[in-house]
Amino acid sequence: MVTMTFNRLGVILAGGEGSRLRPLTYYFQKCMIPVGPRQKPLLEYVILNIKRAGLKKIIFLVGYKAEQIINYFGEGERYGLSIQYVFDNPDLKGTGGSLLNLYRQGYLGERETLLIHYGDILSNVDLANIIEEHEKADADATIALSRKYELPVGVAKVENDRIISFVEKPSIDLYVSIGILAVNSRILSELDKLTLKKNNLDIMSDFIPYLIENGRLVKPYVTDAFWYDVGSTEKYEKLTNELIEKHLSRLED
Repeated sequence: MVTMTFNRLGVILAGGEGSRLRPLTYYFQKCMIPVGPRQKPLLEYVILNIKRAGLKKIIFLVGYKAEQIINYFGEGERYGLSIQYVFDNPDLKGTGGSLLNLYRQGYLGERETLLIHYGDILSNVDLANIIEEHEKADADATIALSRKYELPVGVAKVENDRIISFVEKPSIDLYVSIGILAVNSRILSELDKLTLKKNNLDIMSDFIPYLIENGRLVKPYVTDAFWYDVGSTEKYEKLTNELIEKHLSRLED
């Protein structure tokens, strides 16, 4: 059996306008909002976890208020990383469009593992293990999933026009995407085919279903690690300093 080796590259989606985080995002790039007792940009915790996975190179896919990211992180020297920036093409919409733009710019080789991380997701998941499992299976894509998702609302059980039970914000047993995935660079050519059918492409709702429907190997990586979507004002307000300290402080060691 021949073991294939891949170059490994972190790709962070950091170009969105963050409409669900307004009015904060009138002033901040959504990935740069301060979190935790040290008020670091949430994007810094993403970078530190990628660094912990042993990756040496990160590409930011940027657009809206990109200068805030570039001015803060520079070329990555103080993190011991190489950071590059690829500006979104306004003609290619959505997260899938950002990824397609990266592919078309010629930054990628044929045998690279891309660790794609949404810039507004905080997590301490073992990214190195995701990559290793992905490469071991020679999968086309590997999606990080959580089995526990807390609904943001109360749920009632109704029988005979009466509420017989009520649970506030229950956890439900579903495989939920946490906004982190590994893909092989070779499959990004499929985005060119997909964009012929749809102009505004989303990675999770368009690209991944397309790969599955076309027989590509898409593997799950199920984790019980901490993850938090900071994608709305309500979620940001509930992100306490204690939560950051409990789950992410070790990334700073």
